[in-house]
Amino acid sequence: MKIVLIDDNHPVLEELLLAAGHQVVRGYAMDTVACKNELHDAEGAVIRSRFPMDAATLTPLTALKVIGRVGAGMENIDLNFCASRGIQVVSAPEGNRDAVGEHALGMLLMLLHRLRIADREVRAGVWLRAENRGTELGMKTVGLVGYGHMGSSFAEKLRGFGCRVMAYDKYKTGFGTTWVEEVSLDVLQRNADIVSLHVPLTEETHYLINGHFLSHCKPAVWLINTARGQCLNTAEVVAAMKRGQVQGVCLDVIEYEKKSFESLATHTLPEPMQYLLQCDQAVLAPHIAGWTHESNYKMSRLVAERLLQMIG
Repeated sequence: MKIVLIDDNHPVLEELLLAAGHQVVRGYAMDTVACKNELHDAEGAVIRSRFPMDAATLTPLTALKVIGRVGAGMENIDLNFCASRGIQVVSAPEGNRDAVGEHALGMLLMLLHRLRIADREVRAGVWLRAENRGTELGMKTVGLVGYGHMGSSFAEKLRGFGCRVMAYDKYKTGFGTTWVEEVSLDVLQRNADIVSLHVPLTEETHYLINGHFLSHCKPAVWLINTARGQCLNTAEVVAAMKRGQVQGVCLDVIEYEKKSFESLATHTLPEPMQYLLQCDQAVLAPHIAGWTHESNYKMSRLVAERLLQMIG
C-alpha cells in the first residue's frame, strides 16, 4: 500500500510501515501542492494538522482507504465524508494524555504561585516576597469540563494535591471515582474555583467558554484551556478578566492560531490577545501541551500499529 506521510513525525511510524512492506512517501518534505498530488493514487495517508482533510481535499482521492491522525483532535478530518466513502480513520488520543495532564498542572501551578512573575523579577534584580505570595492548589476545587483521555489524565495528576476534583461530561456517565466527583455542569460552575476545558472542537463546543458560561461560575474563577483555542471566546474572557470575574487564565491553545497550529494566524493581533500578552495573570504557551518527546513517540507508534491492524 502506498502511504503518504503528510506531516513529519517520530521515525518509528515510518519504520513500522516500511517493515510491514508498505511504500512510504515523505510528503512532509514536499510543498503542499506536491504533497497533495502524491495523495491522488495513495491508499493511505497519515496527517497531523498541516492542512484539512475536508471534502474538497478528499473527493479526488478515490484510492484512499485509511487515514491515520497523529494526535487526538479530529476536527481537521471530515469524518462524515470518510464514512460515506468507506475510508477508515484511526487516531491516538491516549498517546499524549500524560503530556497534556502534566502541562495543565504545570501551567496552573505557575499561575497560582506567580512563578512566571517572580522569575522575571528576580532576573531583573527585583526581590519581592510578600507581593508574590502564592495560592495553594490543595485548598481549591477544580472542575473538569470533559472527562475523556485528557480530562481523566489531569484528574490523576491532581490526585496528590488534596484539592477537590469534580468533572462534567455530557456524553459519559458512571465515571466518578473516590477522588473525582461526577457532577452536572451547573454544579461544577457554582462550585469550581478552577475550570479546565478538555473537549474536542465541534459546532457544539465552539465558544463553549463565553460570557454566558462565566456568568454562572463562581466569582474570580481561574480558567485552563489545553483543548482547542476556539472553544474559548477570548474577547469575552478578557472582558471578564477586566471586571474581576476571571482571576487568571492558562492558555496552551489560542483562538487566533492557524488551523495547522504552527503559528498565530495574523501579525496584527486583536486587542484581547494584546491584553493577554501584557497581563501577569495569563500564562500562555504555543500549543505544546501534548508535544513532548515521549508523546511524539507514543502517538506515532500507536497510529502505525492501528493502521497495520487494518491493512496488515
